Amino acid sequence: MKAAWYDRRGAAAEVLLVGQMDDPIPGPGDVRIRVRASGINPGETGKRSGAGAAMPFPRVIPHSDGAGVIDAVGPSVPQNRVGERVWCFGAQSYRPFGTAAELVVVPAWQAVPIPAGVSFEQGACLGIPGITAHRAVFADGLVTDQTLLVVGAAGAVGSMATALARWGGARVLALVRHERDTDLARKAGAEQVFVATHPDLTSRIRAAAPDGVNRIIDVAFATYAQLYADIIAQGGTIASYSSSHPTPPIPFWPLLFLNTTIRLLGSDDFQPDAKRQAAEDINSWLRQVRPPFDITTFPLDEIATAHETVERRATRGRIVLIPKGDDRRSLGSSF
Repeated sequence: MKAAWYDRRGAAAEVLLVGQMDDPIPGPGDVRIRVRASGINPGETGKRSGAGAAMPFPRVIPHSDGAGVIDAVGPSVPQNRVGERVWCFGAQSYRPFGTAAELVVVPAWQAVPIPAGVSFEQGACLGIPGITAHRAVFADGLVTDQTLLVVGAAGAVGSMATALARWGGARVLALVRHERDTDLARKAGAEQVFVATHPDLTSRIRAAAPDGVNRIIDVAFATYAQLYADIIAQGGTIASYSSSHPTPPIPFWPLLFLNTTIRLLGSDDFQPDAKRQAAEDINSWLRQVRPPFDITTFPLDEIATAHETVERRATRGRIVLIPKGDDRRSLGSSF
């Protein structure tokens, strides 16, 4: 098969290689997917660049998320899964070989049937962002009639969190970094969008949620912890999956007197039942709602450029690698 890989960490153009590798063989409980689209998440460019860190495996095919067609199954997997259109997650979570290849092997339960009408490119955007977003929104129960603030609502996880919260019956407010991102947040389902650089940000959000925000979906805890203390409702929850600083200061007493729950989310290590529930709910959402992704595709041979595009945030929306073909397309949110 044709694949992309790296044997050492560093800059994309210096370490990413494309060539031929042996076809993987599915083991017991596995399926093999002929990859039609491979999603790129920011965490994967970080894994690859990790200067000074030890490689977890001698060779890594990057990317955990993808979509394609099952073409072989291992022992104990029903043969009738061959030919199934699926999206997958966790292909390169604690495993060496991900979806940046023509073929990938994953445990059968991590290959999820794609609902009719959803493209492979859209399916490749679902895995890590969708499961992280689902956990952030629903880990503390249903959100019907609650007010949520999604921080970074134009990003991969944020847009999914916005869409899933709206699907779950919440009133969704959004915070974005730039004015140009407001349309992406609204497309995902935000009722009202705030820009981080606006003056009087706290008072604007309080005006939109006079009783406070019930849940905050956070991507920048170190930056906004004080804001959260000023806007969260009594008994509210902050679900955070990222921070710009490894030891962020916490406004302890204000959050304590509000009986705030802080939930920290590491997507690779969610319990399997949580991932299964997320996949089931994401598919239920997909059957009802058009995915809110703007997608740009790159061919496999241009994986280094694709990684650099993600790192520079040179385009809005999602970047998806296509193992076959040589076109680059902006797909918008069409199927």
